[in-house]
Amino acid sequence: MKNIRNIALAILISIFSSSYALAEFTVGVSGAIANIEASGTETEGNEKTSKSLNHITPVGSIFVEYNDVMGSGITLGVDYIPVTADVADGVQKRTDTELSVTGDNDHTSTTRNQKAQAEMNDHFTFYAAFNVTDDVYLKAGYVTVDLETTESLDTGSKYGNETMDGILIGVGFESEMGNSMIGRVELSHTSYEEMTFKSSTARTGVGVNNVIDADIDITQVKASLGYKF
Repeated sequence: MKNIRNIALAILISIFSSSYALAEFTVGVSGAIANIEASGTETEGNEKTSKSLNHITPVGSIFVEYNDVMGSGITLGVDYIPVTADVADGVQKRTDTELSVTGDNDHTSTTRNQKAQAEMNDHFTFYAAFNVTDDVYLKAGYVTVDLETTESLDTGSKYGNETMDGILIGVGFESEMGNSMIGRVELSHTSYEEMTFKSSTARTGVGVNNVIDADIDITQVKASLGYKF
């Protein structure tokens, strides 16, 4: 939810600003290869259609951290992806042909071309990391992202947009690169909550609107470069 996102940002800003004189901070950039796994089921009347997709895509992000909170070895941070990522590697297309029966027993054929895609925008990760050794850390975080549907359906139906939350777990390796620079390599997995989208209109002859149930998971390998001050 956007309210949770705003609250989390406000808390982090408050922590960072109030602890500036006592803490070490890191700011940096990351590049990752992400494997997006998406599965969904469309329910149309009594019919169900399922599909699964895998999409491997590069992803860039920026991050800021408050390191070693009160000498605990825990790092608090926020990571933001400033670009849009497509859930699938291309627009998903389908052609539906409907047959209707008139009063004089003639059949009428109606063909509809359906195109759909979904995009992930404003992806925030609020995380905590803990050093298990000088070089290795464990990471857990809360993720929030806007999932926007960009369908073009001949039925005129729309599915709308939703804010999706998730949980991230990961492990990483950090190495110093000079006095103030650090480099990292990290493996993480994010599991997002299952989402339900309901179409704005129903197909002719179907009494209820279409419903899509979607599930998304992302596994990524990330390399980061940061500056400590």
